[in-house]
Amino acid sequence: MTKTNDFTKTMQDMMASFPVDASAFQNAFKSQAAFGEKLTKVALEAAEKSTEISAKWAKESLAKLTVAAKAKAEPADYTKSVTDFASAAAELAAENLAAFAEVAKKVQLDTVELLMAAGKDVSTEATLR
Repeated sequence: MTKTNDFTKTMQDMMASFPVDASAFQNAFKSQAAFGEKLTKVALEAAEKSTEISAKWAKESLAKLTVAAKAKAEPADYTKSVTDFASAAAELAAENLAAFAEVAKKVQLDTVELLMAAGKDVSTEATLR
């Protein structure tokens, strides 16, 4: 029978003849992990703030709806109640959408800042090598 050649020693010798600096890979991994951590922090802060805004909006809407749902003595009072609720809901929507826009703006600014810092770090690393 034919015996398969073992190329383990040959491959080890070949790889030993190509010097590779593993620290560069380690540094790149560490940099990427730190960058990922910072981006995750930005995303989680935005998610937390968005959740707070949503919960506040829901509570305020339910409070306004509770007032609108109370029994009225006159039929015209129901119309006024619905009109008041619609006005309050529109006002709440405007306020909360503006708050969401602020969160999005902050995320955008933080992300651009992180990307610029990462680009600067990569540029510095490339210059040093």
